[in-house]
Amino acid sequence: MTPESFIQQKAAEAIKALYGVDTDASTLQVSVTRKEFEGDYTLVVFPLLRISHAAPEATGNAIGEYLVANVPEIASYNSVKGFLNLLFSSVYWDEMFASIASDPDFGQLPSTGKRIMVEFSSPNTNKPLHLGHIRNNLLGDSVSRLLKAGGNEVIKATLINDRGVHICKSMLAWKKLFDGKTPESTGIKGDHLVGDCYVAFDKMYKAEVKQLMEEGMSEEEAKKNAPSLVEAHKMLVQWEQGDKEVRDLWNMMNSWVFKGFDETYKALGISFDKVDRESDTYLLGKELVRKGLEMGVFEKEADGSVWCDLTADGLDRKLVLRGDGTSVYITQDLGTAERRFSLYDLDSHVYVVGNEQDYHFQVLKLILKKLGFDWADQIYHLSYGMVELPEGKMKSREGTVVDADDLIEKMYEEAKATSEESGKLADVSPEEKERLYHMIGLGALKYFIIKVDPKKTMLFNPKESIDFNGNTGPFIQYTHARIRSILRKSAEQGISYGPEDITTEIVPSAKEIRLIKLIGILPQKVQEAVSALSPAVIANYSYDLAKEFNQYYHDTPILKEEDASVLKFRLQLIDTLSSVLRRAMDILGIELPERM
Repeated sequence: MTPESFIQQKAAEAIKALYGVDTDASTLQVSVTRKEFEGDYTLVVFPLLRISHAAPEATGNAIGEYLVANVPEIASYNSVKGFLNLLFSSVYWDEMFASIASDPDFGQLPSTGKRIMVEFSSPNTNKPLHLGHIRNNLLGDSVSRLLKAGGNEVIKATLINDRGVHICKSMLAWKKLFDGKTPESTGIKGDHLVGDCYVAFDKMYKAEVKQLMEEGMSEEEAKKNAPSLVEAHKMLVQWEQGDKEVRDLWNMMNSWVFKGFDETYKALGISFDKVDRESDTYLLGKELVRKGLEMGVFEKEADGSVWCDLTADGLDRKLVLRGDGTSVYITQDLGTAERRFSLYDLDSHVYVVGNEQDYHFQVLKLILKKLGFDWADQIYHLSYGMVELPEGKMKSREGTVVDADDLIEKMYEEAKATSEESGKLADVSPEEKERLYHMIGLGALKYFIIKVDPKKTMLFNPKESIDFNGNTGPFIQYTHARIRSILRKSAEQGISYGPEDITTEIVPSAKEIRLIKLIGILPQKVQEAVSALSPAVIANYSYDLAKEFNQYYHDTPILKEEDASVLKFRLQLIDTLSSVLRRAMDILGIELPERM
């Protein structure tokens, strides 16, 4: 029971006893007391005046006096202009702490009975994963974990965009420029090799556009008629017609990319429950386009292209099928959404996609609604800002992206250098050091990205993310390791403790009450984060918890405490704190070490 619900319940009992009126406890307004007033939580008295038929201060005093006299958990009160400020006694904090320490699932909210699919990553098979994909993956994974902690059944899904003209561009460049090179013959990771093909195509295409313009063609005409682009579109038509040579090349190059993706996902600690491929779903979208034509939702142009006119809805006309019969992004998204809702009986579907696709998802929901799917209202686009670097934005086709594999390796190197410089791992074995370097590097990367609200564009600085003293993953990891070190030393000294050592005979200090308060709000923070679909709430809560512990540890003797009862209380307190810290960071997909 939260402090708010405890006060609601006891206040309802007071109202019944004082005024003989039954009150729905959940309707009583309770909030954290403002800093300028003495108290822990505040009950708003104004709505109760119709029951008390008395002035606000008199009503507050009457309820306050009753609670202090009849509820041991309430130590004192003060009534200020219709607000009843209540101060909890040590009895309440001891009871609350004992309840948390005894609950192995503390922080896990009750089941909602809802099934939610979260789609994230969804890369194209024409390039390796890069820093932008990393933010997408880390957000998608942590949002999935967050929704699960919020009591939902969660299906983590990805849709691999493995077909389309962009894929054909890489294929064409490989045929023309790469002399049969393979990952095995070059030693290049498969997704990187295909990414090199994509960059090579762009250079070839730009050279052709330049030449055509020099021959007198306008820039717009040159961009449309460049031979390599025309040939890539022709290859897409051949692919959709099932041309064997094109399909064989497509299968071979995609297999290189899939293997490369799997290695990167493993390094990031990312997995999926359901993997769809656009090549398996685009025909479903085409079928919906056919039905939409029959329903009058779509209209066909003279060149055979199919459009949806959304101008009456404040948008524009949207292409859903090209004149040559090939599909576009929206085509497969329509088909995939319809299949997922029918197959999995979803209550909602969250798409984790960058904010440059805001318009796309407006259109997707609107078209699905026009096609008669009421569940279109249950589609939610978690729109996030781009990741930028100190040197600016990234561009895939120009080869200026920060590669995900390179970044993961860089984070490992930064973690190694920073750890060695600080001397924090001096007493750890070489094998354990290697494991910790990877854990610290990955924790730094994940935390630095997740702590920023998803809607904000962020600047990523690898060196800044690995700081053992700031608002970083390594700071929280080191805090956890410090707590576990204290607990190991207590075990070596033969000191045992447990939730049973939390008794009302122990009066927590002000610092200990602050810790218990902070530990106790994890469920509220989970609910707040779920409502906002923002794992950043949990990241910053974790930092506050770690920071509060370090202040407590600096000012309070633990193993040097001579009173055995107080010592056991403090050991249980920091043990519980470390457990809550692990649960919070697990929502972010970040591992906390036992030693550092």
